[in-house]
Amino acid sequence: QVQLVQSGGGLVQAGGSLLLSCAASGRTMYGINWHRQAPGREREFVASISKTGENTRYADSILDRFTISRDNAKNTVYLQMNGLKPANAAIYYCKVDSRNVWGQGSQVTVSS
Repeated sequence: QVQLVQSGGGLVQAGGSLLLSCAASGRTMYGINWHRQAPGREREFVASISKTGENTRYADSILDRFTISRDNAKNTVYLQMNGLKPANAAIYYCKVDSRNVWGQGSQVTVSS
């Protein structure tokens, strides 16, 4: 069973940047999604990347400020977040596409 271990996150001022990482165990490549959940809100899709990295998809609300990428040599997927706003504050989770396998979550806090 694949496991996902996240790193990154933290506190940043509005307009700042953060990099989230999601490392998968083993050598099998999977499509990976990023989701987020803000207090009192449902978990929502943020971005996805195919196992080869050729295909990516983003939520409309991201508006080119976030970039998903991967390093298959490290079996790790990244979410680079730029121009962060207080509305982006949430717990961010990575997930194996089409499987109920989730990372532990990374808290992102944005101060105004």
